[in-house]
Amino acid sequence: MNTSRFAIAALCLAMGSGAAIAQQQSVEVLHWWTSGGEAGALNVLKGNLEKQGVKWNDMPVAGGSGEAAMTALRARVTSGNPPTASQMLGFDILDWGKQGVVADLNALAQKGGWDKVVPPALQKFSKFNGKWIAAPVNIHSTNWVWANQAVLAKAGVTAEPKTWDEFIAAAEKVQKAGFVAIAHGGQPWQDATLFESVALSTGGIDYYRKVFIELDGKIIASPTTEKVFQRMSQLRKLVDKDFSGRDWNVASGMVIGGKAGFQVMGDWAKGEFVNAKQTPGKDFACFRFPGTQGVVTFNTDQFVMFKMKDADKEAAQQKLAAAIMEPGFQSAFNVVKGSAPARTDVSDTAFDACGKKAIKDVAEASQGNTLVGSMAHGHAVPASIKNAFYDVITRHFNGQLDDKKAVAALASAAKN
Repeated sequence: MNTSRFAIAALCLAMGSGAAIAQQQSVEVLHWWTSGGEAGALNVLKGNLEKQGVKWNDMPVAGGSGEAAMTALRARVTSGNPPTASQMLGFDILDWGKQGVVADLNALAQKGGWDKVVPPALQKFSKFNGKWIAAPVNIHSTNWVWANQAVLAKAGVTAEPKTWDEFIAAAEKVQKAGFVAIAHGGQPWQDATLFESVALSTGGIDYYRKVFIELDGKIIASPTTEKVFQRMSQLRKLVDKDFSGRDWNVASGMVIGGKAGFQVMGDWAKGEFVNAKQTPGKDFACFRFPGTQGVVTFNTDQFVMFKMKDADKEAAQQKLAAAIMEPGFQSAFNVVKGSAPARTDVSDTAFDACGKKAIKDVAEASQGNTLVGSMAHGHAVPASIKNAFYDVITRHFNGQLDDKKAVAALASAAKN
């Protein structure tokens, strides 16, 4: 083993220092992109770096919300062996910024003009103390509905539902036609994803901000919140009995496979449809959750870079961050992933109908100040409050709290 190491080192020296650097440059990336569509999107980034002579060492940790990945990351950093970069969301990024263990990307950001092309709502989570510490790869929006066109036709649903009542009526038609009305996975983050769209549809953007961002106790305890829980109870009757514990991509597969009519899920679901060779407008439909048109609830996948002791690792890390922010990559990646680019200057030419709509919606929401962080995905409140909200929402959805008790529990969660 030692003889082999010495032989490789000697060969590198013989070929010159440039070859030695190329041999040594690599990145280790921790992430939770393990489903078909997600893995396909990540391969775009891997290929980009490999062309630059940077080896990609994969560290996937399965789990749609990233909680398992964050547990693994804490263990790595605590042991003094952080990965080169880690996929991260929202307040988790700011929490790591406070730890003093992340790399400074400010020089790279200034050189690349990131301040001019990344929406301010995203920059709130990309920077700590005014300095860039993360490279945003996309803008996911969570208030989407995905629908199987053939199922809707068989159920007699002829028009895209624009209001809450129209959506319920359409879902009931699908159910009566013998299909699952709403494909859903009974996991806390999925319940919360559904809940925030219902809340936005019911109370509007001002209500959403006061409840999920400002934590206004008076508004949380209002009749509007009770109406949100009442509507969640309506939706509970439209999911199948086997929803508990189901992964989000399995629920997407139910819609793709013609077993279900609708899924309420972030636009990462589109990656599953694309991976299954389906076409928007023909095989499936994508539209904003009824009543939330004009508003985009977002989360953004970002890669946080950790301080490296090795110069070669730092150089590879800079290449990784630059590659993530390159416009051509942002287009190619997000075409596969289902999201919109994190840069507002990326052309929509390569995107399908759903992608073009996502880019247009994000641009309009950013200009109109209706681009708001997703509570369910760590971009509205810190993790401690988010998790307390999860608990209330899931207990209510599983029938352990009635509507009125759920309102009181949500207000208590925000207060405590």
